[in-house]
Amino acid sequence: MEYKEILFEVDEGIATLTLNRADIRNAITHPDMIAEIKSACDQVNSHLDIRVLILTAVDPAFSSGGNVKDMKERKGMFAGTPAEIVEQYRKNLQEVLLSVYNVEIPTIAAINGSAVGAGCGLALMCDIRVASRKATFGETFLNVGLIPGDGSAFTLPRVIGMAKASELIFTAETIDADAALDLGLINHVVDHEELLAKSRNIAAKIAGRPPQAVRLTKKLLRLGPQSTLEQSMLQAAAYQSLCHFTDDHMEALNAMFEKRKPLFQGK
Repeated sequence: MEYKEILFEVDEGIATLTLNRADIRNAITHPDMIAEIKSACDQVNSHLDIRVLILTAVDPAFSSGGNVKDMKERKGMFAGTPAEIVEQYRKNLQEVLLSVYNVEIPTIAAINGSAVGAGCGLALMCDIRVASRKATFGETFLNVGLIPGDGSAFTLPRVIGMAKASELIFTAETIDADAALDLGLINHVVDHEELLAKSRNIAAKIAGRPPQAVRLTKKLLRLGPQSTLEQSMLQAAAYQSLCHFTDDHMEALNAMFEKRKPLFQGK
């Protein structure tokens, strides 16, 4: 697919997906943007040489989520009967968010600016969140008479706890990056010009780990909240048995005994 709504590049095993519609504050509710994000996520999952995905956006906003002009004019995914709008949400906004959530490798949101509504929800779909000091966050759905239709009623309490999530959602207030860090919503806050460098530094550390084991580790982390401890440990034992038969496992052991840096091949 030729990308026009996003930028997509891969360098040394690190993929970077950049939302590229500053004119609409990188809204993610129109068909072309949705199709391109889904295509990039599929590409990441199908290429085992890609080890980490960074998701960011062109300035000044990270993402406004839904296009409020389309909401006002009741067009695009906001057109039609209630039953039709249900399907529009499922097949458009929710599907693209699930595409990001279901990326099989670690994902890092490099949040360069405002992340509100489903834009905040998009950041929550990533495993790790790094924010510029210019970034702001808001579960602002109630400000426009809507509920969180982006899955954040599920993801946000799991990230910051139910009480803090409830306050953020019910007040519909926007908070700055330092407040988001205090809540545990993000992992790091950095100066704006250091955002991508910090994100790539984290990505490089992850990319240097054995890729098959990293993918299985992410699967295990995702299964954990849905499992009992015994179920999680049983799944871990199954995944561990697979890892014991990888070349990368033996390379790690050989490098340890030979006092050298391991070179993982993803085999």
